[in-house]
Amino acid sequence: MTQVFRRRTELGVKLAFALFGLCVVGAIALAASRLRSDLDLGQAVAQPIPFSHKHHVGDVGLDCRYCHTTVENSAFAGMPSTQTCLTCHSQLFAKAPMLAPLHESAATGKPIAWNRVHDLPDFVYFNHGIHVAKGVACIECHGRVDQMPMTWRTSPLQMEWCLACHRNPAAHLHPKSDVFSMGAPLPTSEEAALLAKTFRLQSERRLTDCSTCHR
Repeated sequence: MTQVFRRRTELGVKLAFALFGLCVVGAIALAASRLRSDLDLGQAVAQPIPFSHKHHVGDVGLDCRYCHTTVENSAFAGMPSTQTCLTCHSQLFAKAPMLAPLHESAATGKPIAWNRVHDLPDFVYFNHGIHVAKGVACIECHGRVDQMPMTWRTSPLQMEWCLACHRNPAAHLHPKSDVFSMGAPLPTSEEAALLAKTFRLQSERRLTDCSTCHR
């Protein structure tokens, strides 16, 4: 039987179909990722103890660093330990049913399994310490947690969202005294430019280089 297509042409057709298939799969994955990200925004994440940032931060006035003890010097901000919670709740509302998991944790020595609200993929490197040191305030990524009875995500955390900040970081900088403040006014453009010089930010090229976040 006479061959209709040459082998090289046949190979080219197969590669074209394979490439088309990969593009379709990639487009579907990207659309699903965007949809998932949009669905998560504004939706409170259930926790073993219904912890209210609105009460603890907004009403009581706790500083972020009281619970997130390593946020200034580590990649991970840290989660409150059982003993941190018991500093107050061994006395305050000690017999409240909602705090039963806390007392069970103290009795068994098993840490409370808090659910992550801002959970980046394993292939993304993020360091809280360097962002805090450069004047990026908590509200820039986490929003007004002092107004959240239960914590939800306000930022998509997608790559283009991060890159938008890295391309124009000055617009997101705050004085060091305001980094952990929930209600501090945004700096003017002149103040932001001065802050960028003060914090000695790296070049846009370095901030947007792949290896900065993917190591």
